[in-house]
Amino acid sequence: MSLLALVAALVPGIAYASGGKGAEVTAPQAKGGHQDQNLTVETKIQTTVNGAQETAKTGSLTPANSNWDPPACWYEPAYSPKQIQATVKAFRQMKTFGIGDFVGGVFDSYFKEGNPYKNYNLDKQGEGQFWAAAINEKRKDEPEANSCDKLPFWVPTGDTPKEPLAVSPKILAEYAYDELPVPSTEIKMAPEGTTKVNLPTWAWLDKAKFKKVSVTASIPGSGLSATTTAEPMSLSIDPGTKDAETYPASGACPIVNGKIGAPRAKGTPGDTQPPCGVKYLRSSGDGSYNLQATLTWKISWTSTTGEGGDLPPGEFGADQQVAVEEIQSINR
Repeated sequence: MSLLALVAALVPGIAYASGGKGAEVTAPQAKGGHQDQNLTVETKIQTTVNGAQETAKTGSLTPANSNWDPPACWYEPAYSPKQIQATVKAFRQMKTFGIGDFVGGVFDSYFKEGNPYKNYNLDKQGEGQFWAAAINEKRKDEPEANSCDKLPFWVPTGDTPKEPLAVSPKILAEYAYDELPVPSTEIKMAPEGTTKVNLPTWAWLDKAKFKKVSVTASIPGSGLSATTTAEPMSLSIDPGTKDAETYPASGACPIVNGKIGAPRAKGTPGDTQPPCGVKYLRSSGDGSYNLQATLTWKISWTSTTGEGGDLPPGEFGADQQVAVEEIQSINR
């Protein structure tokens, strides 16, 4: 068990990013926590949803690129010199097995005795902050959450840390990626619910429901802000059986004139091929086929610094049950 994990186990109220009961070790603006042998901080990042979809069912995107994920941790402004001093003092007050003095001694060596900081940098109060590791709550159990293993380090006001994992407009944009609320991918179909063998079934998305949505992530007082935007790009259909054909053959329905697919107009001949849809070649019997509809979203970002660009596309899908019946024929 790591040093701070042992401390947390013995004194569960002293240093929790999850907000457990007990005294906070720092002032309210820098809630303390721990990750292995490091001091962490509950993130100050705030998010605002712009253009939220009017639907009760929303979900989070999964990156289409399996080699990329939003950040699991980063460093951000966290502790003033007085807050670091208060943190170490709080540890020293723990008397169980003498561990308070031991932990306090470790931190005093780093923050007070010149290895590398002297007297908690109290002479620089108001001139900067100690930046500390923050853990993405959604990804706290991932191995990458342990990547931010440095103790809090000093950054003068206005300076940009050289640390690659220091919070930046791009990290804020990637964090916002995780917060995008996209609507459940439930497609409209004609015929609806039950279709017939060898009858083209039309599929489309409700245009009013699938619009751009964006999330702005910022750290108050830092001047850093980034907005990440998701825009529908294409719809992929998996019929749920090999005994089927999709329209188009790839199963990927692109956006055409701002629409994905189209409703079947009244009077359209039954054998007309739809721009987006499926044709089942075999009955589902007494059951149904599990059709999977996955919408791919194009992701881009902008920021207050002028930086911006694209992030990996995201995917979000849903299953729908489709019953397929044989066409009844009458022999004369």
